[in-house]
Amino acid sequence: MQRFRAIFTKEFRQIRRDPLSLGMLLLVPALLLVLYGYALSFDVQHIRVAVLDHDRTPASRYLLDSLFQNPYFERAGVLRREGEARAWLDGGRARAVLIIPPDYAQQLARGATVKVQVLVDGADANTAATAAGYFEALTDRLSRQVRLEALQRAGVAPALPLVTPAPRLWFNPELESARFLVPGLIGMLLMISAVVATALAIVREKERETIEQLLVSPLRPEELILGKTLPYVAIGLLTMGLILLLGGVLFGVTVRGSWLLLGLATLLFLFAALGMGVLISAVTHSQQIAFQVAIIASLLPAIILSGLIFPLRNMPLPIQGVSLVVVPRYFVAILRGIILKNAPFADLWREFAALGVLGLLFNLLAARRVKKRI
Repeated sequence: MQRFRAIFTKEFRQIRRDPLSLGMLLLVPALLLVLYGYALSFDVQHIRVAVLDHDRTPASRYLLDSLFQNPYFERAGVLRREGEARAWLDGGRARAVLIIPPDYAQQLARGATVKVQVLVDGADANTAATAAGYFEALTDRLSRQVRLEALQRAGVAPALPLVTPAPRLWFNPELESARFLVPGLIGMLLMISAVVATALAIVREKERETIEQLLVSPLRPEELILGKTLPYVAIGLLTMGLILLLGGVLFGVTVRGSWLLLGLATLLFLFAALGMGVLISAVTHSQQIAFQVAIIASLLPAIILSGLIFPLRNMPLPIQGVSLVVVPRYFVAILRGIILKNAPFADLWREFAALGVLGLLFNLLAARRVKKRI
């Protein structure tokens, strides 16, 4: 116990003597949360639409007014002929071109189906699909309204549909991207800071040539690992609290579930992330290499293979298999379950178990590597 306390105190003193690194561990994740929270968004608004109106009747103007009276579309300009559409799309001046046929009003008056052409820039597949869905929803609503007005003018009572959808959105009724992204960003940022900080812990001893003093001491591998990682557990908890505070103040993301369950999940996550950092530190020989390996092992998997942005079920099976050893995958699921849904432990026990298994695996590998070194 005295040997562990000595390593623990020594590591805290080193952290205190390096205020720049301590500030980076605490403040950089908070600043990145603010940056990513505002910059990342799945909301598609202000789609620039160029218009070519061959009809130029009150009916076509009503269609355009309905289109541009919502925040999803923005009038980019008016075309004189169809040949200009490609130039507008190629130059990026418009993301979509709406072409209204010359007999639009006449066909509506006859009750016929009118085909309104929409040319959408498909370079950005997500924006293109969203824009096409917006156009389809708008025209469907408009056609229902026109049909209803025509029946009322004819004195015919409109037949009500037998089934009408009544959607009710849970957990994120405003469909704000920040509420979905912020819990995932917490897992990504904590992963990066925890792995990078501990990856430099043992390597720092090697570069300063103080590792030899530890090797000739009666220090056991588990005491060295615990003494090196527990100070960063405390820093990780402080960082977690700061990020949650900023998430609530800036983005309105509050914890709906159990704080006790959230604290346990955070400790398990730090146990696994810090174990990975110590393992990287044990197999590298310079801080530069350790930093590079830590960034590659934490940043890319945390973004791509954790479910932060891309759904895991849409990935090929081999990639899903690789994601099983990605620590943030389980922590992100736990954070979204506790923070957004107030999910109980019974719904999250698999993720808790996975974090515990990965933590044991990384820490045992790190202890074995350190023991071999000793």
